[in-house]
Amino acid sequence: MVNTLFLLVSGAGFGLLLFWGFKTLPGEKWQILAAVPVDRDESGRWRGVNLTYYGLLTALAHAVAVAFLIILLGSLSVSLAGILAVAGVLLSLCVPAAALIARAVEKKPCTFTVGGAALVGFVIAPWVLEGMNLVSGDAAGLHVPVIPALAALSVSYAFGEGTGRLACISFGCCYGKLLSESRPLVRRLFENRSFIFFGKTRKIAYASGMDGKKVIPVQAITSVLFIGAGLVGTLLFLQSRFVAALLFTVLVTQGWRAFSETLRADYRGEGRLSAYQFMALSSAVYVAALPFLLPLAPSPVVPDLTAGLALIWAPEPLLAIQVLAFLVFIHTGRSMVTGSMLSFHVIKERI
Repeated sequence: MVNTLFLLVSGAGFGLLLFWGFKTLPGEKWQILAAVPVDRDESGRWRGVNLTYYGLLTALAHAVAVAFLIILLGSLSVSLAGILAVAGVLLSLCVPAAALIARAVEKKPCTFTVGGAALVGFVIAPWVLEGMNLVSGDAAGLHVPVIPALAALSVSYAFGEGTGRLACISFGCCYGKLLSESRPLVRRLFENRSFIFFGKTRKIAYASGMDGKKVIPVQAITSVLFIGAGLVGTLLFLQSRFVAALLFTVLVTQGWRAFSETLRADYRGEGRLSAYQFMALSSAVYVAALPFLLPLAPSPVVPDLTAGLALIWAPEPLLAIQVLAFLVFIHTGRSMVTGSMLSFHVIKERI
């Protein structure tokens, strides 16, 4: 009963969030969250640094992913210290990788790629877990069962990226091809479900001049598929079907990442098979082989969802999630490709 209620509430919550995001975020005012004055020019106006909804929604995505990781691993009686250690190590490597790999592929200084971060995370996660267990897991209470932990990480990743695609809608990146230039079947499917982005400071405008035109809603499809995969993965996880949860979420998310490239219009690097498609397919193959390379627990534990919910509903994990979200916002929320000029005045009628 608890498992079913948790899935229903999670699904409803994500559904409301996505419905709001799809309807609202393509609007022009949903790119810049705030502008902070930093220095004044000769005319008396202030140059501003723009803080973006992209950063806010990316921070939310990280918070969602870590929250689900705490709940799922907490349901296996993994200590909070062990969970935060895993999350801390992986994020400290994956977040910088998102920028470094994107710059290497796209040859631009101010860009990110979740695909690159995901590849790094999938590759290093098993060995980070094995290393923690080998070095200090049992002695320090940080032991984490590897296959169940990988399943929890893959499910959390699906929820995180599914939520994070709202950030792409806000910024106008990762956009689809023009509906008018798509195949007839695609046009019929998305004629009344397309995205139209407004605002000249959005990437779809300054990179491709496609603002104000109907495009395939790739970000929305990705969000729905990834959140759906996360919910199914959670169900499998709570049934102790850890390998199935791992394989299902990774194959769905990375398979779609590879295919969705054919629907996108933004620059994805050179070559018939883009670097990002190669990363996604490599991740899927690599993860599919892990159950055969890593030892399985002799007797799988049965997750206790109430224990996971009790673990996250405490000051320490809630504070850790808030600190993480703040740091991610500071890292991704400061716009590097837009600027602003601000002026201030007194409203005399209110003096």
